[in-house]
Amino acid sequence: MNQDKLLTDAQAAEFHSNGVLILKGFYDLERDICPIQQAIYEIIGLVISKYELPIVRPDFSPKNFDAGFLQLIAINRSYGAEIYDAIKQIPAFIRLVALQVHEQLFLELRTGSMPAVAAGGFGIRIDNPNEDRFRANWHQEYPAQLRSLDGLVYWSPLVTVTEEMGPVEFCPGSQVEGPIPVFTQDKNNPEKVGAYSLTLKDEVNLLKKYTHVNPLTVPGDLVIVDFLVLHASGHNRSKRSRWSMQLRYFNFMEPTGQSHGWKGSYAAGIDFSQIHPELCAD
Repeated sequence: MNQDKLLTDAQAAEFHSNGVLILKGFYDLERDICPIQQAIYEIIGLVISKYELPIVRPDFSPKNFDAGFLQLIAINRSYGAEIYDAIKQIPAFIRLVALQVHEQLFLELRTGSMPAVAAGGFGIRIDNPNEDRFRANWHQEYPAQLRSLDGLVYWSPLVTVTEEMGPVEFCPGSQVEGPIPVFTQDKNNPEKVGAYSLTLKDEVNLLKKYTHVNPLTVPGDLVIVDFLVLHASGHNRSKRSRWSMQLRYFNFMEPTGQSHGWKGSYAAGIDFSQIHPELCAD
């Protein structure tokens, strides 16, 4: 492990206070990000060719890696789902998931921890314009992921996130609430299932307790988020999909995770209510 610290004492203190830390320009664009964008561009092209779609695209550049995607899902939404499932298997993305610097960041922020990658906890989100069915409600990461109460999300955009694109919204400092009980069905959005259906108990009053921030980020930036920080997806009202990467690490040493064998949640086929019935408010 590299002994040179990645974080300053001030950055570590900011994270421990807020549960959120933004590292600008953390990733090398040419080495870490561009190969992922290139592979996404190629996969979109493969699907266009597979279904013989009348879509003409410009040559690849990091700024237009998703060219043709919106036209493709306008023809058939299921083609987008095919791409969504494929892109999480891109080798360049898997290499980024397991970068040693992620382990080092965890060790710097969680002294005495034993970091682990959350299986099924990494992927590339595609938040399409005006498509709210898969928008994440206000939530904490733990109920949707489990593994351990002590965990970190590494979030990084593949596009420049604008206000219209709906940046992720955070409540800094809200990790002090601990794990919050949830309703496992969203009564206002019955079409949502699994982790997307979770809603916080007493959500309105909880959200009033904290300031809200919506940081604007660009490719190469990294946002580190505590598993217990309240956050939600923004509403994308732009004319481009919001592409972002999420990687989740957890701590093998944390007692709650040890007690249930570091089980995953919905993505692992586990019913959260069976693991934590005391946190289900239904």
